[in-house]
Amino acid sequence: MHAKSLLFAIVAALAGCAGLGPHAWYVTPEIRAVVASPDRSDADRKTDERRKPEMLLAFAGVKPGMRVLEVGAGAGYSAELLARSVGPQGTVYAQNSREAVERFIKTRFDERAAKPVMGNVVKLIRDFDDPVPGDVRNLDLVTMLFEYHDTPAMGIDREKMNRNIFAALKPGGFFVVADHSAKSGAGASAGKTLHRIDEALLRQEVEAAGFKFADAADFLRNPDDPREATSSRASFRVDAFVLKFVRP
Repeated sequence: MHAKSLLFAIVAALAGCAGLGPHAWYVTPEIRAVVASPDRSDADRKTDERRKPEMLLAFAGVKPGMRVLEVGAGAGYSAELLARSVGPQGTVYAQNSREAVERFIKTRFDERAAKPVMGNVVKLIRDFDDPVPGDVRNLDLVTMLFEYHDTPAMGIDREKMNRNIFAALKPGGFFVVADHSAKSGAGASAGKTLHRIDEALLRQEVEAAGFKFADAADFLRNPDDPREATSSRASFRVDAFVLKFVRP
């Protein structure tokens, strides 16, 4: 191999180890500091092992001062990471539906919201198909993490949901979606039976709202997952995709 080619290969390999790969994103020291914050809970650190938040924050391009919406914030694991990342000059809108709060989340989000670091988080109790108030616009980023697969079973109007997310973003703003992967061609039904969704279907629905596909990341992939087990009960690491879309 030519010396110059060898040097290029070595640099590329090192970049991949740092989270760059072929992408224009990498894990910054600031992101590492957010995830390593000493006041994060042991439970959240355990969740980090399967969610790889450093790489997700880097892929999403989260920066101080951003205005971010999380659709389906749950008990606030990701909302807290986003709040730490955007800092006191930024804002995180954390949406949950009333049904999700009453049935599953209960008081867990409110308990987390009492932490000082969550002072820049605005709690939204709204339906998934209308996740953000009409006066909240020009957002830098919207995330929906491991929630999209549940929307078919909940009877959510996903076309309306995606249009409203599109409208809330500024031109050039990003919509980042991560979810458990179903078999190709599985359609929406796998959401109810396996808590997974067909990546191609999700991409088709999001792009139909006007988004353009921007990037994909493989740090949550597991090619050995046969994608036949319910994601919440699998005894192995579930295959998951992470996609980024942009509002033109």
